[in-house]
Amino acid sequence: MERFPNRLNQPPDVRADFLESDAVVFVAKKLDSFDSVTGRGQLCFERHRRKPRVAFNHMTMPLEAVSAWEFPSVYPEPKSLPFALDFVDERTLRLRWRSRPGAFPEDASSCMLQGPVGKGERHWPMTITERGRVYRGPHATLTLEGDPWSLTLVDAAGKPILSTHGLVDGKNMISGRPVPFSFVRRAADLRQSFAASFRLSPGEKLFGCGESFSAFDKRGQSVFVCTQDAHGSQSDEMYKPVPFYMSSRGYGVFVHGSAPMVFDLGHSYADTQVLYTGDDGLDLFVFVGEPAQVLESYTALTGRSPMPPVWSFGLWMSRITYSSEEQTRGVAAKLREHAIPCDVIHLDTGWFETEWCCNYEFSPTRFADPRRMLQALREQGFRVCLWQLPYFSPNNPLFGEVVSRGLAVKGPGGELLSEDAILDFSNPDTEEWYERKLWPLLKLGVAAIKVDFGEAAPFDGIYASGKTGWYEHNLYPLRYNRAAYRALEKARGMGEALIWARSAWAGSQRYPLHWGGDAEASNGGMLGSLRAGLSFGLSGFSFWSHDIGGFFPVTPRELYARWLPFGMLCSHSRCHGLPPTEPWELDAEFVELFRKCTELRYRLLPYILGEASEASRRGHPLLRPLFFEFPRDPGSWHIDDQYLLGAQLLVAPMFEAASQRSVYLPPGEWVDVQSRQAHTGPGYLTLSPGEIPAVILARGGAALATIEPAPHTEALDWARLHVWCVGSADEARGAFFTPQRREPMPLIVTWVGGQPRLQSDPGEGSIHWSFERLGPG
Repeated sequence: MERFPNRLNQPPDVRADFLESDAVVFVAKKLDSFDSVTGRGQLCFERHRRKPRVAFNHMTMPLEAVSAWEFPSVYPEPKSLPFALDFVDERTLRLRWRSRPGAFPEDASSCMLQGPVGKGERHWPMTITERGRVYRGPHATLTLEGDPWSLTLVDAAGKPILSTHGLVDGKNMISGRPVPFSFVRRAADLRQSFAASFRLSPGEKLFGCGESFSAFDKRGQSVFVCTQDAHGSQSDEMYKPVPFYMSSRGYGVFVHGSAPMVFDLGHSYADTQVLYTGDDGLDLFVFVGEPAQVLESYTALTGRSPMPPVWSFGLWMSRITYSSEEQTRGVAAKLREHAIPCDVIHLDTGWFETEWCCNYEFSPTRFADPRRMLQALREQGFRVCLWQLPYFSPNNPLFGEVVSRGLAVKGPGGELLSEDAILDFSNPDTEEWYERKLWPLLKLGVAAIKVDFGEAAPFDGIYASGKTGWYEHNLYPLRYNRAAYRALEKARGMGEALIWARSAWAGSQRYPLHWGGDAEASNGGMLGSLRAGLSFGLSGFSFWSHDIGGFFPVTPRELYARWLPFGMLCSHSRCHGLPPTEPWELDAEFVELFRKCTELRYRLLPYILGEASEASRRGHPLLRPLFFEFPRDPGSWHIDDQYLLGAQLLVAPMFEAASQRSVYLPPGEWVDVQSRQAHTGPGYLTLSPGEIPAVILARGGAALATIEPAPHTEALDWARLHVWCVGSADEARGAFFTPQRREPMPLIVTWVGGQPRLQSDPGEGSIHWSFERLGPG
């Protein structure tokens, strides 16, 4: 990340405090006390300072133990501070530290958590050995040693998973490199913050941290876990950071906090990860298991994405921006004229009288009768989504109201902190005001709200919660997402609420859905979008989309063609960006390709909806990396330019203009959906895309329910379904979903004497089924 000192909303580098020569570093040393029944104790921290050392014309700054230097000498030394160990369930343990005396915060105060955190000590019985206290769970064993203090986690087979790095564990010639498990006291203001230091194993890979556009494997990176307007999809800045990641070693880590963080994941020192958080306490959850199990445990804690409405899985058509009723109706007419299935038309920044000036009212000069327009579009099968943002410039007619009613973030003297009035969603009055502004639009028939921006809450602001922006900056997207989603839920009911959000934090997955921001219209922007979507999915979010073709500059035709199948085979699909995004604005041949890609999505909706429902239930991503389904296949852990849509479809987009690409196949049989040619993994093959410019493979043994495409999802004929039975096996299995039942049901087809047979009819006689073998057999 480029560092520009004093830049507005620059994420603070909380690592730097630990390297200052005038700061005091308190290093975890030993347990002074610990109650094995309650899991509570006191951990002793020993005072250290950085001291200049010259050797052979080279300056280093090792840590050296020092004595206290306060007056009067009434402050305890060394510091003995609260430490807590809890076992949440059989796969989850919780560790907490404080750098000041006092009780740990109550979980009820956290909007990141789904609810109170339970306890499952019975899963982890304790014994005392020569090494210390040993807690043996069904999937891992934790050893807590007292002097020197350390934590070591091994899996059920005894393989080390995770262990703390203390000062005594350093193996290099400079004491304090890497930074040991410690907290720092800054000289500038006596603020304290933590560094949780753990070993990394050889070959270990790390994934997650939110919607990260940098390399998919985070090993070797320093990740700034702090919301920021990324202005693209190829930097290390993030619209949606999440302080959670998982390891190929069989664990995941969640830092439950909202202060700025930096995760140094083997960047500064190759075999050590240091989690820096700008808080004077540290609340750490550790989950054990394979990726799917880790994600299920994490989302059980922070919440899961509810299943979005069926119509949202259709195509969204947009550009920046449709600015009149005539233009909006024209786009709808053209979509139907060209027989392109579509369910949503999005109006971006131009539906107000003054573009970008959000007053929650349709322009009276360009939208003569919004209610009539929305009704007419609805009769054609279209729903409408509207853009808005939470910042109000001085020329906005709502600016004075927001300021006078105390709904904006304030400075220390009660003043505004920028030219804009920024809504303070930690204030219940603000949330109520915001809901009242959205309510007339929802009554008109607006189906969804684009929850844009939210990454720029002032760090030095004073919020209604009583906290400063140091703690509220990262929570802002979560509160903003929640406010919009709740308004839609009240207006539409459960199952019909939906937002289209750019920013997020841990817990935002409870308010779907999110899209990938302003991706560059380039090969790199396309690949960065996929890496971000995969990382985001591994951070607890089931549903994600992005701007098909990229947001800016104008998308080249050839790139748009290659991007289409990637965009259509995601959780949700929206064309958006600088015009032209509509296919008829290019040429007739492109319209044909666009229609075929869109029809493929609609044809696959029974499969996509079934996988989406299951992902929602379990907290899994719909867009997932290969290793999520194949965690024991070493090759799958190296792939970041392919993905699985659900469990049964593998998609390898064309990230550059070429007639072929290298594709990695996980173990088993795979059948090309377009050529119907069968292949066997694991291993790499050079494959060509079909008429649709991507390699799309179905997993052998899968039963994929398909449906005849229709102009929109409500016109789909759910009484007639066609099943692709993939591969040479005589039994095919899949998940099936209908809008009526909204729950995934098993779909099992067996072939006897060349004839297909449903093991049981999930449609209970209401569906006419037809079957086809995809591939040999």
